[in-house]
Amino acid sequence: MKTLPNEIALNLDSNAEVSVKASIAPIEHTLSNFHVEWDALANLRVAEPEKRHPISIFQSFLPSEPVSVGECWQIEKTSVMVLLRQLNPNPNLDMHMDSGDSRGLWACLRAYNDRFADIAFRIHAEFKLEDGWLTPSQFAGNLIIDRLERRIDFFEMSVPAGTVNLDIGWKEDKEASYSITDAGFCSQMELRAGARDVAQNIEFVAAITPEAAECTLAERFYKSEQINWVPPDQASALAAAEVKLIHAISIDGPLADESC
Repeated sequence: MKTLPNEIALNLDSNAEVSVKASIAPIEHTLSNFHVEWDALANLRVAEPEKRHPISIFQSFLPSEPVSVGECWQIEKTSVMVLLRQLNPNPNLDMHMDSGDSRGLWACLRAYNDRFADIAFRIHAEFKLEDGWLTPSQFAGNLIIDRLERRIDFFEMSVPAGTVNLDIGWKEDKEASYSITDAGFCSQMELRAGARDVAQNIEFVAAITPEAAECTLAERFYKSEQINWVPPDQASALAAAEVKLIHAISIDGPLADESC
């Protein structure tokens, strides 16, 4: 297959292994105190603190064809499930609550040079717990590859910090046909291999910012992210200048993740 000048192909050494560490901190807060009253949430622990994975697992995060900076591709599901089981034995990528934009596993080439490639990715998943479920806001990820050695120098897949970064459903009454819901905060839920500082001194020949990659990935999930939202303090002046009406939306939760 022909590779254009601004495109790169990405591959890994098929014989290598990667040691991945998993961490889940105790849930610090839930609005309705589920993290205290519900044993499955109160006792939430990582399934396997450390595990060696074949590098083929991470090849599934790479594009099957050459790509350019800012270009996105879908990640293969089976390998992601293997990694998620290191956190919890019952992950699910088919979200139980899905309005059409919740499912997905997307990656984006953020930057590269002759030796390194920096990939950003975003995954939506949930975990089945006893008598309920736990849905993180998202798993945001970073993968840095040594292109010459065909190895992984850094891998991270974590739930971003935020005031609320968990959506929770608990079937407290086992005979009921419904669950009661809550939202909460966990300071650490992640998988990691290697050291983050590996990228500090890399000079890339082509790149977009981490923020731009984050926005590009969010647009793959949510049509609302394709709207050019305007802060309220700027809306009146802009509407007057462009002779347009103001369409105001008030919500009590985030539009761009699964936490609420």
